[in-house]
Amino acid sequence: MERHNKTSITIFFLHGLAGYPIFHFIFFLLCLVMYIIILLGNSFLITISVLDSHLHTPMYFFLGNLSFLDICYTSASVPLLIVNFLSEKKSISFVGCGLQMFFSFAMGSTECVLLAVMAYDRYVAICKPLRYPIIMNKELSVTLVTSCWMAGGLTSVIQTTLTMRLSFCGNIIDYLTCEILAVLKLACEDISLNVMVMMISNIFIIVIPVVFIFISYFFILFTILRINSVEGKKKAFSTCSSHVTVVIMLYGTILFMYMKPKSKDSHATDELIALFYAVVIPMMNPIIYSLRNKDVKAAVIKLSKNILSQRT
Repeated sequence: MERHNKTSITIFFLHGLAGYPIFHFIFFLLCLVMYIIILLGNSFLITISVLDSHLHTPMYFFLGNLSFLDICYTSASVPLLIVNFLSEKKSISFVGCGLQMFFSFAMGSTECVLLAVMAYDRYVAICKPLRYPIIMNKELSVTLVTSCWMAGGLTSVIQTTLTMRLSFCGNIIDYLTCEILAVLKLACEDISLNVMVMMISNIFIIVIPVVFIFISYFFILFTILRINSVEGKKKAFSTCSSHVTVVIMLYGTILFMYMKPKSKDSHATDELIALFYAVVIPMMNPIIYSLRNKDVKAAVIKLSKNILSQRT
C-alpha cells in the first residue's frame, strides 16, 4: 500500500454503511427529522429554564448545559452526515475531520462528567435537603459546570492532537463520521501512545463518573427507603427518574458499543448503534425531562398564558 504522510492527505472519504445504499434515503429522512427535533426540543428547554424564574435552580442550570451540549454534539457531525446520505462523494476535509473529531469527543466527554455532577445534585437534594441551598449554591454550580467543560475540552484536545499528527496509509474511513477509533485504523505508525492515553482518559471520563453515579444513587436509594410516607417516596423517586433514564440510555449504549464481542458481521450493527448514540439519545433527552417533570410542565403553561395575555 502506498504510504501517505499527514501533509499529503487533504481529504477523507466516509464509507460508513456503504453496503446498504438502498437505505440511505431512509437514514437521510430519519436523521433530518430527528436533528430538527433535537434543535427545537433542547432550545425549548434552555429557553424555558432561562425565562421562568422558578427554574433558576442548580438542577435546571445543569439541564440547560446538557441541552446545549446535545445541540453542539449533534451539530458537529449530523449536518454533514445528512448531506452525505444523499451524496455520491461522501467526503470531509482533513481539517474538517479534525474539527469534527474534536467537537464530538469534547461534547461527549463533557456530557459523561456532567451526568455525574447531576447525580451529585440529586444526592444533595434528597439526602441533605435542608442544606441543599447552602451546598449547591450558584458559585459551586458554575464551578462544577466549568470543570466539566474544561475536562471534556482538555481530553479532546489531547486525543485529537495525538491522532491527527499521525501518518496515514489511506484516506478511506470505514465509518459514518471521523470517529477517532476509525481514523486510528488508517495510521501507518505505532499508535500505542494513543491507545494508552485513551485508556487513561476513559478511566477519568467514563469509569470514574459511572462509579460516582452508582455511589450517589446507592445513598439516594437508601435515603428514599427510609422515608415513611408513600407519597414522599414517590416524590423523591420522581426527582431522579429522568436523570436515571438518561444515564441508562447513554452509558448502556456506550458499554454495548465497546464491550460487546466483535465479529466480522458486527460492523454495520456498530455503526447503527453509533447513529443511535449520536441522534436518538440527544433527541430523547428533552422529551424525557419535559414529559416526566412537573416543573417544566408548569413553566410551559405559565409561559403560554403570558403569551396569550400579551396578544389579547
